[in-house]
Amino acid sequence: MDSHGFLINLLVYLSATVIVVPLFARFGLGSVLGYLVAGVCIGPWGLGLIKNVQDILHFAEIGVVLLLFLIGLELQPRKLWAMRRPMLGVGGLQMLTTAGLIFLLGVLFGNRWQTALVLGLGLALSSTAIALQSLREKNLLNTPAGKSGFSVLLFQDIAVIPIIALIPLLAVEISDYQNGSGGGTGGDAHSALVAIGVMCAIFVFGKFFLRRIFAFVAATRLREVFTALSLLLVSGIAAIMGALGISMALGAFLAGVLLANSEYRHVLESDIEPFKGLLLGLFFISVGMSVNFQWLLAHPWLIIGLTAALVALKTLTLYGIAQLIGLPARQRWLFSFTLAQGGEFGFVLFGLAVASGSMEAHLANPLVLVIALSMASTPLLLIAHEKWLEPRFFQAAGLPMESIIDARNPVIIIGFGRFGQVVGRLFMANQITPTLIDNNPEQLELVRRFGYQSYYGDALRLDVLRSAGAAHAKLIVLAMADTETINQAIALIRQEFPKLRIYARAYDRGHAMHLLDNNIDGFARETFLSALELAKHALVELGFNAQHAHRLSEQFKTHDLETLQQQVAVRHDEKELISIARTARDNIEETFAADNEKDDEP
Repeated sequence: MDSHGFLINLLVYLSATVIVVPLFARFGLGSVLGYLVAGVCIGPWGLGLIKNVQDILHFAEIGVVLLLFLIGLELQPRKLWAMRRPMLGVGGLQMLTTAGLIFLLGVLFGNRWQTALVLGLGLALSSTAIALQSLREKNLLNTPAGKSGFSVLLFQDIAVIPIIALIPLLAVEISDYQNGSGGGTGGDAHSALVAIGVMCAIFVFGKFFLRRIFAFVAATRLREVFTALSLLLVSGIAAIMGALGISMALGAFLAGVLLANSEYRHVLESDIEPFKGLLLGLFFISVGMSVNFQWLLAHPWLIIGLTAALVALKTLTLYGIAQLIGLPARQRWLFSFTLAQGGEFGFVLFGLAVASGSMEAHLANPLVLVIALSMASTPLLLIAHEKWLEPRFFQAAGLPMESIIDARNPVIIIGFGRFGQVVGRLFMANQITPTLIDNNPEQLELVRRFGYQSYYGDALRLDVLRSAGAAHAKLIVLAMADTETINQAIALIRQEFPKLRIYARAYDRGHAMHLLDNNIDGFARETFLSALELAKHALVELGFNAQHAHRLSEQFKTHDLETLQQQVAVRHDEKELISIARTARDNIEETFAADNEKDDEP
């Protein structure tokens, strides 16, 4: 393509994005559906402005790669290790159940078992790009459904690796080389060993060399070079993984996890986010362009029926799994709808299956269209859930929804559990009425029985904050138990309501350092003051004068806060943290010794 043609295509993409996507977002239909419709409009079966769909689709997959890298940045290795059980348990159960059901249906409809197995494995996969973008857009990743959904998607991305290796083997029985001319597993074993070796090399490189490279580039203070290094890192690892036949997105995810504890994490996020957004949008546009309307017009009821059957089968299967793993009732449909579509890896698997002879082309072609249509159905299902299912659930439970908050109170308290209740009661005792929001229906029902007017809502949803009066309130208290939710809520509030003063609950000393680093207006460690109060009473019991014990506790509190502020700057350096803590301990002991001697003087 010449430069003129490239510029024309770029103009078409940007125009479609700017015109269609804001309209869909404005009417509450979500940006993902807007991108898909924009792709349909400009693609071969719409206005025909873009022809080379497959080339664009391959390029746009970089957006999925960048998305997984950014998600990896949010998951420290210990968090990823902690996810191993839900990832293997929930993800494995979903894959086994869905693939098994589709396999049985494929055999019942007269397909060879090899073809039925490819059908089951390919259609059991969900779209990482569609699901995660929809969850992130609606700030639902930290809900129980979001966390379980992410575990399933991560397992699927890992499962793609052995599935890709398996598909050529499924063609052995229907080829002419089972008698010795091919089909051995030596090459596959060698490829697996090479892949493991490369992944270990990437881990060692990231662990011991990557930070030094980032430090060297950062020292130049050239922002554009740092951005280039960030993109080089992600695209390089993805390219290596792709060359080995491994999911590029999985490679990028692992790279993100390696850098999750890095001091450059936030800079990487800010540098890559714009590229991720544009390329991910281009990916969705490409999916929209790939919808083959010739097949759809020729066999409309077949294609629509297969799409509906796939979405229904996956939805019901996922709902059963959600019940089995104990997801709250209000989260089960959200979990099911989020993962009910086919996945972008299905395009790859069916193409490989046709090339290897384990699936006929006349079967794969309509299935590719079914996957694309099922992906387009996800935003619609989530809109239906938000508009109709979720309100019905809360109306049945007698709980007010966030849409009717419409409050103008000076204080908003988000999280009305054991911590938030103490804060709220003190406000109300002083004739200050706060707007109380919680995302736990059982907790809301409990506090309502005690006479508190509270509302259901999610702190990470911008519409909830607006409805709660964040634009008019003087301050907001973030009293939720989940530290990551508090951190994300702070970022959202800072961006959308910069004049709103923020006070937050700190889970522990490390979280307190994070809050200080973000310059919030105030925080309280949830057990610090209560523990200090208990220690003060214990000192009196041990013979200290009550006034003296109170003075010692106040000195300790002041000293501890000063130490905490010193540690913020070095909170990622364990040696420095330990050094400051030891120095502080020696200083406070000397101070208290002198104070006690003075108190003992007649």
